[in-house]
Amino acid sequence: MTTSDAYVELRPLVFSIAYRMLASVSEAEDIVQEAFLRYHRTLSEGTQVESPRAFLSTVTTRLSIDHGRSARARRETYVGEWLPEPLLTDPSAPDPARHAEDADSLSMAFLLVLERLSPVERAVFLLREVFAYDFDEIAKIVGKSEPNCRQLGVRARRHVAEGKPRFEASRVERQELATRFFAALGEGDMDDLVGLLAGDVVVHGDGGGNGPSWGRPIVGRANVARLMHGLGEQMRELAIEIRQVEINGQPGALVFAPDGRLTNVFSLDIADGAVQVIRSVINPDKLRHLGPLADVRALRWRRDPK
Repeated sequence: MTTSDAYVELRPLVFSIAYRMLASVSEAEDIVQEAFLRYHRTLSEGTQVESPRAFLSTVTTRLSIDHGRSARARRETYVGEWLPEPLLTDPSAPDPARHAEDADSLSMAFLLVLERLSPVERAVFLLREVFAYDFDEIAKIVGKSEPNCRQLGVRARRHVAEGKPRFEASRVERQELATRFFAALGEGDMDDLVGLLAGDVVVHGDGGGNGPSWGRPIVGRANVARLMHGLGEQMRELAIEIRQVEINGQPGALVFAPDGRLTNVFSLDIADGAVQVIRSVINPDKLRHLGPLADVRALRWRRDPK
C-alpha cells in the first residue's frame, strides 16, 4: 500500500489512537505525521510492509507512550486545572471520518479517567477495549509479553471502572437538555438554569495561565448557578455568541466574540436528566486548531476598563 493510500485509509485509526493516548489534538496530529513519515521511509528503503495497519498502529502507540511520559511530567507544573484539548465531533465538523464511532471513549470525562493510568496501561486498555485488538497483537505493539499485557489490562480496567463517567442513555435527550441550558445561559433565565443543574454539579475551567479562568472547581447548584448567571450577563453585554455543537462526543458549545473569533469551548456531562459537569477550555494553546482566536483579556478590559 502506497503512503498516500495508507494515509487515506488508515489516518482515522492512527489519529484516534494518538488522540485517546494524549488527549491533545495538536500532539496527536504531530504523532500522525511522524508515523506516516516512518511508514514512507520504510517503503523508500525497499522494505515490504506486510500489514500497514499493524505497522502504523505500532509506531503510533509507541510514539504516544514516549510522548505521554513527558506530558505527564509537564502537567505537574501546569497552571490551574488541566483539561483535554477539545475535539469537535459535530457532524458538520471538517474531516468527521477521523472520529471513532464510540463517542463515550472520546469524552473529556473518559479521557480524564485515563489520566490515572500509566502510558503503557493506557495503551493496553485502549487497544483492547476501544480498538478490539487481541492480546497477542497488543503484546507485539507495546513490546511486552502477552501475560503481562493481560495483567496490565485487568489493572487498567479496574482503575477505569472506578471512575467511569455516566451519561444520559439517549443522545436526543442529552442534546435537548443542552439546548435548554445554553439558551438559559444566553438569555439569563435563572429559574430554568437552576432547574437544569444537578445538586452536586461541578464547573471546571482550563486557562493554563494563558487565559482568565477559575482557580479551582466550583461545586454545588447554588454556586454554579450564580457563576453561570454572572457569566451570561457578561456575554450579553459583550454580544458574545454561543453556538451549540458536539464536543468530544458530548453536548457542548463554541463561544464567539462579536468579530467571529473563538473565546472558549464548553463541554457538558449530562446524566439522570441534569447537567452534572460543566467544563470550559479557554487556554488559547488548546483552541488554535478550531480557528481564529479572540483576545479574551481585551474583551474583559473593554467591559471593565478599570
